[in-house]
Amino acid sequence: MNDLLRELYQEIILDHNKSPRNRGTVEHPTCEAHGHNPLCGDQVHLGLRVSDGKIEDIKFEGQGCAISVASASLMTEAVVGKSVEEALVLSDEFQSMVTGKDLDKHFSDELEALAGVREFPARVKCATLAWHALEEALQGKDGCQNA
Repeated sequence: MNDLLRELYQEIILDHNKSPRNRGTVEHPTCEAHGHNPLCGDQVHLGLRVSDGKIEDIKFEGQGCAISVASASLMTEAVVGKSVEEALVLSDEFQSMVTGKDLDKHFSDELEALAGVREFPARVKCATLAWHALEEALQGKDGCQNA
């Protein structure tokens, strides 16, 4: 990765950490999930409103490192408006990207900004925390009523 691209990706992560998108609570959520990374203390709570198989609204609350918060923010932007199936596929593809299992898939610059965590295995859990919670919520493990 060239230096200019690395700087762009760092700026994206810092921006989403300082000004997270979709932080807060969803009014009348149909799905919720909690995620916790005991190794570093990151915590996330997702609230979603799913209707007719589509994610109408998604918000997160929690605390964590810059990677964890940025990833949650980026994830909420990426999945709102998508079908449950599309969101689950995107989650699987994202996790493959950050673990280095699938390097051929191309994402938006925003999601690609987190690809560098694969070089730091301890940070992969930070980047995937919100995505794991998304899967849990959409697969009904924590009370999704409309997935």
